[in-house]
Amino acid sequence: MASVKRKLYQRLLFFVVFLPISGVLCFSELFFIKEPHDVTVIRKDAVIMDCQAHGEAPIAVSWLKNAVKLPENDRVYLLSNGSLYISEVESRRGDKSDEGFYQCLAQNKYGAILSQKARLTIASMSSFALQPTSIVVTEGSIARFSCKVTATPPPIITWEFNRVTLPLATERITVLPSGVLQIHGVQQEDAGNYRCTATNIANRRRSSEATLTVTPAPRPQLPQRPHIIAGPQNMTVSLHQSAILECMATGNPRPLISWSRADSKSIDVYSTKVLGNGNLIITDIKPQHGGVYMCRATTPGTRNYTIASANITVLAPPSLVEWPESLTRPRAGTARFVCQAEGVPPPQITWMKNGEKVHSNGRTKMYNSKLVINQIIPEDDAIYQCQAENEQGSVLSMARLIVVMSEDRPSAPRNIRADTVSSSAILLAWERPLYNSDKVIAYSVHYMKAEGLNNEEYQVVIGNDTTRYIIDDLEPARNYTFYIVAYMPMGASRMSDHVFQHTLEDVPLRAPELSLTSLSPTDIQVSWQPLPDKLSRGRVSAYRLSYRTSAEHAVTQVELPGEKTHHLLEKLQPDNIYLLRIVAATSVGWGEQSAWTSHRTPKASSAKVPLAPELRLEALNCTTIMVHWQLSAGNSASVQGYRLFYHEESQSESAPIQLRALDNRHIIGGLDPRKKYHVKLLAYNFMGDGYQADQTISTPGCVSVRDRLVPPPPPPHHVYAKTNSSRAVFLHWGRPAFTSSHTVNYTIRCNPVGLQNASLVLYLQTGEQSLLVQDLEPNTRYEFAIRLHIDQLSSPWSPVVYQTTFPEAPTLPPSNVKVTLIEEDTALVSWKLPDEVNIAVTHYTILYASRKAWIAGEWQVLQREGSITMALLENLQPGQVYLVKVSASNKMGDGPFSHTVELAVQTDGLSSGHVPRRSHGSPHNTAFSDGFYHLDQKSMTGIIVGVCIALICIIICAFIIVCRGRNRKLSAVKTYRQGAGTSSAAAGHVGSEGQAEDADVMMPMMNGDHFVDAKGGTNLIINSLGPVHLNTDKKKKWFSFSDEEAKNQTVQVQRKRHGAHSYQPGTTVLCYEEELPTMSNQPTALQVLPGPPVDMEGSSNSEGSHDTGDSGRYSHDETELTNLSCGPSSSRPPSLRAEESEGSDCSAAQEAGQEIKLEEFHPDLKLRESTEKGRHYFEAQSCSQSALSL
Repeated sequence: MASVKRKLYQRLLFFVVFLPISGVLCFSELFFIKEPHDVTVIRKDAVIMDCQAHGEAPIAVSWLKNAVKLPENDRVYLLSNGSLYISEVESRRGDKSDEGFYQCLAQNKYGAILSQKARLTIASMSSFALQPTSIVVTEGSIARFSCKVTATPPPIITWEFNRVTLPLATERITVLPSGVLQIHGVQQEDAGNYRCTATNIANRRRSSEATLTVTPAPRPQLPQRPHIIAGPQNMTVSLHQSAILECMATGNPRPLISWSRADSKSIDVYSTKVLGNGNLIITDIKPQHGGVYMCRATTPGTRNYTIASANITVLAPPSLVEWPESLTRPRAGTARFVCQAEGVPPPQITWMKNGEKVHSNGRTKMYNSKLVINQIIPEDDAIYQCQAENEQGSVLSMARLIVVMSEDRPSAPRNIRADTVSSSAILLAWERPLYNSDKVIAYSVHYMKAEGLNNEEYQVVIGNDTTRYIIDDLEPARNYTFYIVAYMPMGASRMSDHVFQHTLEDVPLRAPELSLTSLSPTDIQVSWQPLPDKLSRGRVSAYRLSYRTSAEHAVTQVELPGEKTHHLLEKLQPDNIYLLRIVAATSVGWGEQSAWTSHRTPKASSAKVPLAPELRLEALNCTTIMVHWQLSAGNSASVQGYRLFYHEESQSESAPIQLRALDNRHIIGGLDPRKKYHVKLLAYNFMGDGYQADQTISTPGCVSVRDRLVPPPPPPHHVYAKTNSSRAVFLHWGRPAFTSSHTVNYTIRCNPVGLQNASLVLYLQTGEQSLLVQDLEPNTRYEFAIRLHIDQLSSPWSPVVYQTTFPEAPTLPPSNVKVTLIEEDTALVSWKLPDEVNIAVTHYTILYASRKAWIAGEWQVLQREGSITMALLENLQPGQVYLVKVSASNKMGDGPFSHTVELAVQTDGLSSGHVPRRSHGSPHNTAFSDGFYHLDQKSMTGIIVGVCIALICIIICAFIIVCRGRNRKLSAVKTYRQGAGTSSAAAGHVGSEGQAEDADVMMPMMNGDHFVDAKGGTNLIINSLGPVHLNTDKKKKWFSFSDEEAKNQTVQVQRKRHGAHSYQPGTTVLCYEEELPTMSNQPTALQVLPGPPVDMEGSSNSEGSHDTGDSGRYSHDETELTNLSCGPSSSRPPSLRAEESEGSDCSAAQEAGQEIKLEEFHPDLKLRESTEKGRHYFEAQSCSQSALSL
């Protein structure tokens, strides 16, 4: 037992210590000290390609040329250190040329490694692709010559003037490395012959001569807007190279050249300089230098300018961001190597094993950045290299896989048998391993298609309790290969022997897609593509073609052999709609029929219309179709354009898409996956529509969760758009970090913002991570979205980005230009926008001059903002005829001037055909400046007086409305009192008879609405309307008040509470009055008046009451405020004053200007009742100086 433990401990120590160390040591087992590099040599020269490897000896070195082993000979052989020596470089055609890509292969006992690729190029120079041409320029303007030649290495361009090297000492002459000669401020002595000379190590060539002719400049020189005659061009530049952006502009005065970036980033001043008079050169270019650059030519001292732009794309060689690491794995384990690289364009990843390219098979799978090896066997022990390559170069990284053999593993399963069950199922059976079968814990069944390369291997794990398994997800009529592996806790067994078996045939899964064309009015050419193996599910033995007219139900059938892919239906009726469908059969039986496809035969006419184009459809992905076509070889009719129709099966046909005659392809996007679409194309000319071509196609599925059990790939990220010009936008995006071994394609969706017609959405396809979208509308806001496609999988659309194209320079002048004389020496110029769609105008330029000044070329210039469409021409001279013209401009350039408009200024201040508008008070009633109207002093005074009069009228109207409202209230009170006279008298009579001698006698008569304040402090009686004060408590106070008021003969009644309230049956109204000294025979009494009570809470809706929200109860602190009086010394809360001001009789009398005398009041309390609009009111009025109405 101790020995077993010791053995296990030794094995564990081996795995923990030795395996990691061996993984580290493998880095130094074999590597390169020197690798070959790109080289350019002259023919017949000798060259050495360096290669020196280091590692455990012995090391064998060999060379590969264009991935093929390079044989040695007397001219090409290896040096002792492994370098390759070529004594005389040959430049013959074909394989005999020494030009190509070379790699060094080093090998020892651990494996083999490849060096990076090195390109051998023989220096050469072709003839001139562009020769300088003769030009004629005016003195003082600009001359430009250019030449272009292709050479390796790039040539040096110089220029000759009259066959003498052109001196470059003057600032007027600039020679660009790209082969452009610029001469500014051309003089007469510059006239002559010019030619360029291209020189490199291989050759020296001279171009043909071009003549420069200089003509005298006109005097005087007219003002000229800036115009860029040679702007920057889009270019692609390799890393660390130089980029030259040319910008050459003319104008009078000479325009100034400035540069900026479209993304508003600053230009790198350390690597950028201006060459000559406005050319931009960027040296040692880096990725951050990529972008859109804009050249702007501006007239000095003005806002006149024009812009040209170009995009710089920086190419970069691959660089590794993640490289593989050496691994140590046991047999039957799994190894994963990761390799990620970046570069422009994106590099392709290739895996190599011991210097040979790795191909996917059942155990080895390659993704974009991973190499996965399953079921490792001893033969997998090797050196693996990751090679990232693009057109700029390549880079490699290596790692070693060490396979460790473990003991006590079970032997492989035996006697594997495979029997076909059906068209999709095969039964596997095997016997247990011969050794250590009791330690087996599971079996894994591996299977894949036997035909083809890069087939995907599938694996199923089952328990150890069975040796039979049915695989039921296979394709019909396909050959498969199977093997089985046994597993135990310590590892896996070797693979079993492979066994092959095929599945049975089945009926075809689907019918072929039909393509229909007509060669004449009486026939239909029917063609179709053979079904793929996945759909045919066996060998197709026959086809059955059915057809009929749309008006008949009788079907004609034609059976065709399985090898045919086309058939011509003849003797049909012209100008008739035919319906056709097809079905395929295997040895098992007939499959499913296709849907009816319609086709109209051409009209039987002598008109020469285009024949049907040859149509071909291609499904780019699950939502996009590419339509290709070309005219038939026998077509002789002219073509003005094409009409493309498409619709989903069983759906109505959509409106046609108009295409140009030069087009030969179109992308249809935004389709649904797994749908069948009918596409129809026809050419047309002035004679009518031509013969049509019909074809059907099915979009593949892209629902990855159901089909592949993997999530869909993520959408592209970091999408940004930059405007390149008025009709182009540059798009760039990042590739998401997912893995795949297949090429990624992208679909770009582009449409104007707010587009309603979905058929006008533009779909573009590319395999790169950038695209220049062209043929857009100027000054239009577009939205862009991108999705990627890989392995029939489509990602969601990326987030939408928006970008607006630059406006185009106006191509039309302002319209409706008019000139009107408004003063003796001032004229008004007005105009309208140019008659263009989507045109943006930033400013207008007005030129005007008298005939005399016009002859001398002296124009006066005015500029106005783009929102202003008028201007003033001031200080005009009487008796002169003025010429006026207007142009529109924006940041992209200047538009043409309008037709000249003449204005005759007479000596008497009148223009021909127009009467000036004058003010009688002042010769300058209205002034114009900068296109705006300005009012003088008299105009402002008139406006102020008018506004004041309007305000006074408003105030008077408001006063009249208020007065009328008060009068209506007064008349309502008078009517109220008159209508209540009779009832008031009756009520007063009843009150006299029931009057008690003392107020205390009436106290026991309190009903349920009264209650006594039991909180203490005062003997206060409170009812539902408020506190009730006894006459004995206030008698003295009231008398003193009455005496004071008795001194006056008349008293004006103020703030007397009207006391009109809505009432309800069952409540009580209390009224009392005090004895006056002059009327001692009238006893003071507390009357209890039967009748409806007063409802203070419900009085808010009664006429003459004020909605205060008061509950009708008063606190102890407000007891003193219940002494209601019409006298001037009465004190009221603000809320009660508001109510009194609205409803009191006293205030009504006061508003009418009446005085009420005390002698005219009756000493008795009078109760008046009136009814108005179905509601009851009570009025309690006292003829004494103070009264309380509750």
